[in-house]
Amino acid sequence: MVTSNLTDPTINKKTYAITGMSCANCAARIEKEIGLLEGVRSSVVNFATEELTVSHDETTIGGAEIIRRVEELGYGIRHPEASDEDGLRSQRNWLIFSLIAALPIMLTMGMHSNRAVMQLNLLLATALQFSAGLIFYRGAWSAIKNRTANMDVLVALGTSAAYFYSLAAYFGLLGSHSAVFFETSAMLIAFIRLGKYLEARARGKAGEALKSLLHLQADKAILVSEAGEKEVPASTVRVGDIVLVRAGDTVPVDGEVVDGGGSIDESMVTGESLPVLKKPGDTVTGSTISSNGVMRIRATRIGEATLLAQIVKMVREAQGDKAPIQRFADAVSAWFVPFVLLLAAATFLVWFNLLSSDFLSAFRFAIAVVVIACPCAMGLATPTAIMVGSGIALKRGILVKKGSALEIISGLQVLLLDKTGTLTRGTPEMTDLIPVARSVDPVKLLECLATAEAYSTHPLAQAALSAAREAGIQPGEAVDFEERGGYGITCSYGGYHLAVGNERLMQEEGIDLAPLAKKTETLTAVGKSLVYVAVGQALVGVAAFADILKPGSIEAVAELRRMGIKTCMITGDHANVAAIVARQAGVDSFEAEVLPGRKQEIVKEYQGRGLITGMVGDGINDAPALARADIGIAIGGGTDVAKETGDIVLMRDDLLDVVRAIKIGRATLSKVKQNLFWALFYNILGIPVAAGLLSGYGITLKPEYAGLAMAFSSVSVVLNSIMLKRIEKQL
Repeated sequence: MVTSNLTDPTINKKTYAITGMSCANCAARIEKEIGLLEGVRSSVVNFATEELTVSHDETTIGGAEIIRRVEELGYGIRHPEASDEDGLRSQRNWLIFSLIAALPIMLTMGMHSNRAVMQLNLLLATALQFSAGLIFYRGAWSAIKNRTANMDVLVALGTSAAYFYSLAAYFGLLGSHSAVFFETSAMLIAFIRLGKYLEARARGKAGEALKSLLHLQADKAILVSEAGEKEVPASTVRVGDIVLVRAGDTVPVDGEVVDGGGSIDESMVTGESLPVLKKPGDTVTGSTISSNGVMRIRATRIGEATLLAQIVKMVREAQGDKAPIQRFADAVSAWFVPFVLLLAAATFLVWFNLLSSDFLSAFRFAIAVVVIACPCAMGLATPTAIMVGSGIALKRGILVKKGSALEIISGLQVLLLDKTGTLTRGTPEMTDLIPVARSVDPVKLLECLATAEAYSTHPLAQAALSAAREAGIQPGEAVDFEERGGYGITCSYGGYHLAVGNERLMQEEGIDLAPLAKKTETLTAVGKSLVYVAVGQALVGVAAFADILKPGSIEAVAELRRMGIKTCMITGDHANVAAIVARQAGVDSFEAEVLPGRKQEIVKEYQGRGLITGMVGDGINDAPALARADIGIAIGGGTDVAKETGDIVLMRDDLLDVVRAIKIGRATLSKVKQNLFWALFYNILGIPVAAGLLSGYGITLKPEYAGLAMAFSSVSVVLNSIMLKRIEKQL
């Protein structure tokens, strides 16, 4: 059971693992009944993951009452410590028993005249009917009590009809020559058990991405204290504790490096395979793996507050969320079982009364119709595809927070792109350093620039210092330092007066800018910010700064256009700067000097034109627009992933991941449509065959083989969803 608080502290969201569901109708019934409880805000059942997610007011209704209602409906709640393997092992054991009991009956189908054989078949069929087949009776009884019908009703009717007819025939109650076919009920149970086992195994493969996340959590931590180093359970570490991480260790908590350093494999968070170098002051994420080095880490987040726990919670919620297309499958499943029962009755009446067939033939046709038509495949069509799709995205560092997002993003028509931090790096970088003449040493020029900027916190000053560090240049020791807001900095260095700043500072200092006029005009024309450097009363050079495009931004925009998606850049910058960046990025259009509130209005305007609109931003200042968009994509979520407003969070600062998310969404929706088509086509084709419409051509379907076909239809849908993994090669 997973619990998480929503914005309102009285509203709790809990996820329960449900046992006993046999088809999509079971899921729909639980969802409806729990949703009717007072205090329940929302109720969603995912048939594929067998989970119920409930948002409820804790002051009105508690978890115990929800569990009690689920049990009243005839289903169970799996204990949090019970693993999926336990359920799979139980299904496997029942399958083995069913096959062992059914095999002798199947091998002696033509020996009905041998009394000893028939007695053995009676004993085996009875044992099978009321042991391995008992689960269908329980499910059917619960459904009937609640005035609904599900797969258990169909299977219980089919197997009971075959078994009890054979039982009556065996004791001569239907005449001395009445046929006995215990093999039908025995094989039905065995084949359906086989299908359920294979389906459960396939479901496990569909959800393996989430399981792999859960296995990443560290069990142990090396706690550092005044008493020394001590290995303790990771769950006992508290915020503020210091833990030691050596090469090969799993980082036990989210934290900050306080001493030492090394490389960390963060692929589970970002999808990036290359290790990331960490030094004191850098943050690390719990469950990532140290590749080399030794470091001491101060815990900042533990337990459910860690990034991994947040990701697991969001993935569970995404898989529990219903895509719009699933409403179609739910609607069909709701009336499908009652329709099948009526169709089976009609099949019997037509064959027995109108076509004057013998009772046994008409009876078998009716049983085949009951057994073959089950809405399981339709119930699995959407959630299994979303499970696989969201798992593929997760491996690439793309966190899908809502299952419906994959369907919505597949139909995206317009994508609005924030400039700063999305298309561009978000911080200025020094792009040019131009000496006034060849006699000026560029190294000495950069040293003077760094020396003057050494004590400033201005973004351009920090960019200059970063450029100096990369060039291996250390700032000198300046005196008489003065920073003048809106102008720049003056100081003394090496016996010379330094002036470093904008054009206004140079004018006040009486510096002639004419020697670099043509070059600076070119730089300002492309939207770059300039910082002049003067020594004494002479201009010695100029540095140009710009918030440059991220690697991949141009390629991503080009790819979006090839996919038929219109792109529009939104920025608060001046129009001339915006025009330059828009031209460099290759976007279709742009809007400049936009305030944060206006971004939301732009989203509304595109939506007003009937266009499916997406928004890509940093998830903080773009929050209103991300929330308003049909699909909000927060880029560069990092450790603040829980605060993001977007429906999709990109863990890396890579705009190409937007393209990958769209490709995954389109592939997922395509797979859902395939699944629904085959689920419906299977019933459209299978029911007439089971009803005997092709018997004139010698094509019929025995009830036991109808059961096998029904079971494998669900398996085929899950396997088709798993084939979605092929798209990984195209990302």
